[in-house]
Amino acid sequence: MRHETPSDSDDSGLPSGDWGLGSGDSYHMSPEDFRRYGHEVVDWVADYLAGVGDRPVLPGVEPGEIRAMLPDAPPDYPEPFDAVLADLDRVVMPGITHWQSPGWFGYFPANSSPPSILGELVSAGLGVQGMLWSTSPAATELEHVVADWLVDLLGLPHEWKTTGPGGGVIQMSASDSTHTALVVAREHAEGDVERMVAYASEQAHSSIEKGSRVAGYGHTRFIPVDDRYAMRPEALKVAVEADLAAGLLPVAVVSAVGTTGTTAVDPVRAIGEIARSHGLWHHVDAAYAGTAMICPEYRHYQAGLDLVDSYTFNPHKWMFTNFDCSLFYVADRRPLIEALSILPPYLRNKASESGRVIDYRDWHVPLGRRFRALKLWFVLRAYGAEGIRHHVREHMALATDLASRIDAHPDLELVAPVPFGLVSFRHILGDDATDALAAGVNASGWAYVTPSVIDGRHFVRVSIGQTTTTAAHVARLWELIETTVRRT
Repeated sequence: MRHETPSDSDDSGLPSGDWGLGSGDSYHMSPEDFRRYGHEVVDWVADYLAGVGDRPVLPGVEPGEIRAMLPDAPPDYPEPFDAVLADLDRVVMPGITHWQSPGWFGYFPANSSPPSILGELVSAGLGVQGMLWSTSPAATELEHVVADWLVDLLGLPHEWKTTGPGGGVIQMSASDSTHTALVVAREHAEGDVERMVAYASEQAHSSIEKGSRVAGYGHTRFIPVDDRYAMRPEALKVAVEADLAAGLLPVAVVSAVGTTGTTAVDPVRAIGEIARSHGLWHHVDAAYAGTAMICPEYRHYQAGLDLVDSYTFNPHKWMFTNFDCSLFYVADRRPLIEALSILPPYLRNKASESGRVIDYRDWHVPLGRRFRALKLWFVLRAYGAEGIRHHVREHMALATDLASRIDAHPDLELVAPVPFGLVSFRHILGDDATDALAAGVNASGWAYVTPSVIDGRHFVRVSIGQTTTTAAHVARLWELIETTVRRT
């Protein structure tokens, strides 16, 4: 990046010469330049997506290396925008982990897609602040529509539509949704917060423990799991009854449909029955696996949603909608609004007071909110339900095939069932061999898998679900695994 000092200036006080300025004495980019550079940026993104599979998945930089390429202070005067764009390649790209690579098998997908990118672009251009219906009616009502569409597409309870007692809202992440649910559960309960208890399985996402802290709960209990890493309902029942006997206040329980470690599925109905019998708020975390429910053949994994108070899943994981976009549903929106609604005079307006609109500012912690529904709307229309089902089923089939190959290999073993697109396995020789296997795959530069630990045993997670990953990419990964095993 250049820092230049102007040799002279005109009467306006601005430097003379080509400083990337708009017309006249404005510092703004002109509409003509925006159009030109906008085309260049779209071309750049299109080229990136077309060639990302040829790049090493992980960056090869050392800590501080990117910062060292940047000046210590911003420029006093505008730089030519050509120089700004050039620094995308010179400064930014060397430090990017390529989550959009077809060789990305780590963590869970963080999918993007051309329709989603275009929706994000339009949303950024509109720059609306959708905190109230009145601040942009289209932003609110479009969010109603896509949330209600997904109720039908995922086989969720009809009552969760905004036309019923519940409703859906787009949050930033599943962590935000879970934190919100735990706050609402706290407000819905009566008693000393220091006596309150939240429950989740030993395999639950870290956001549950963090959300419990955020909500101020005095206690968080992690319930033992079975041999498939799903919560044991009888253990939950024992824990709740023990806490009641000790004078504590059980308030909330979180079920997982697809844990982060192994995509284990908690028995939602059995947990829901215990929650109902003791008056606990029941939240379901389906952040990753929720997208799979667009295929009816997988909905048995979420049986029991009629006993659920809130639910979250992330289109920004597996539904080709770029981060951030997390759907949070409630069966009854009244406790949510009662817990989070604060109405200062500057937010009062006729539409809100009419009772005919939803103001989403009352559905989460932040006041401000982006127009996230637009990109999700673009994706749902551009792919159609059948297009999304096609890709989800393809990813599931690829995961099943890889699991079969691992199961048949004499030196490898699965560590968990494969209900969705995640394959968890290890080397039979133990932790060192397993670590060497993961390191060998990742050292290839082409692919990335996530090493992890469960029950004190090291294992490898292979998450299949990136937007452009195909059978050929998984076959290449398998060849790499086999080659690495032979070397260990």
